[in-house]
Amino acid sequence: MKNSERSFARRIDLTSLQLFVAVCELGSIGRAADREYIAASAVSKRLSDLEAAVDTALLYRHSRGVTLTPAGESLLHHARNVLYGLERMQGELSEYSDGVRGHVRMHATISSIVQFLPEDLGSFAREHSQIKIDLQEHLSADVLQAVHEGTADIGICNMGQTDPNGLQTRPYRADHLVLVAPEDHPLTERTAVSFDEVLDWDVVGLHGGSSISLAMRGAATRSGTTLRQRIQVTSLDAMCRMIDNGLGVGLIPHRAFELMHGVGRLRSVPLTDAWAQRTLSLVARDFDALPVTSRLLVEHLGKGWEPAAPNAT
Repeated sequence: MKNSERSFARRIDLTSLQLFVAVCELGSIGRAADREYIAASAVSKRLSDLEAAVDTALLYRHSRGVTLTPAGESLLHHARNVLYGLERMQGELSEYSDGVRGHVRMHATISSIVQFLPEDLGSFAREHSQIKIDLQEHLSADVLQAVHEGTADIGICNMGQTDPNGLQTRPYRADHLVLVAPEDHPLTERTAVSFDEVLDWDVVGLHGGSSISLAMRGAATRSGTTLRQRIQVTSLDAMCRMIDNGLGVGLIPHRAFELMHGVGRLRSVPLTDAWAQRTLSLVARDFDALPVTSRLLVEHLGKGWEPAAPNAT
C-alpha cells in the first residue's frame, strides 16, 4: 500500500461510513440518528468530517432531508462493499469456532429454487457438511443487483436480454415454459400452442418484475396485443390454484409444473415460441476471484448444465 493510500485509509472512520449509508438509505439525518440511536448533531458532525476526509461534498442538504451528490453516489457503492465485507469477515471468523469452514451467500430466482436447487444444494451439503449456504429468493433483476453490490457471492437467474453490467455468467440449467390450464380448457386439446393464442385468454401470472411476466409483456407488445393479466401472485403453487379455479391460464417452467402436479386438475401444453426456451445462469462478479467455498459450489452447480431439449408435455 502506498503512503497516500495508507493515509486515506486512516482518515476514513468505519462508524462514519455506517452512518453515511444509513443517512443515504433513509434520506434524512434525523431518521438515521433515530435508527442508529445517536444524536442527530453527532451524525451531522461525522458526515462533515467524512466530507473533509474525502475533500468533496457528499450530500445535498435541504429542508426535506438529504440527497446524494455524484461523489456521494460513488462513496455509497464503495461503503456498502466495505461494510458487507466486514460483515462477511465477522460471520466467517465466528463460524470457525463451530467447525464451519466458511459460507456462501446466494440469491436465486423462484424458478431455480423450485426446479433444481433442492437436489443440487442437498448433494453439495452432503459432500461439504462444514460449508454453510445462505440462500435467498429474489427476482432476476434483484439477484443481479445483489451480486453487483456484493451482498451475494453468487446468483442464479434468467438473464434473458438483460445486460450483465460487467458481471460474469455461466450456464446453470435449461428450462422451458409451458402453458398451464384447467384440463377441460380448449387449449389443452392442442399438442403445442403459440403465445399469440394464449393472448386471447385471461392470464394468471407472477408479480410484474418476474422474468416470466416481463417476457409475456414483451411478447404481447411485439404482437400488438394487450396482455390480459388480471391476477398476480408470488408463488407457483398459488398460481396453479388460481388457474385450477377457472381464473385464467398461465405460463410455468415445465419441471416446476411436474413437481407440483398434484395441485388441481391441470394440464400443460408446450409453447412453440423461441423465448420459452430459457437458460438459467450462474452469476458472479469474478468467478476466479471467489473464495474457495464459493468456487466449490459454483463447480458443483455447473455439473448439471445440459442444453435445452425439445418441449414435451
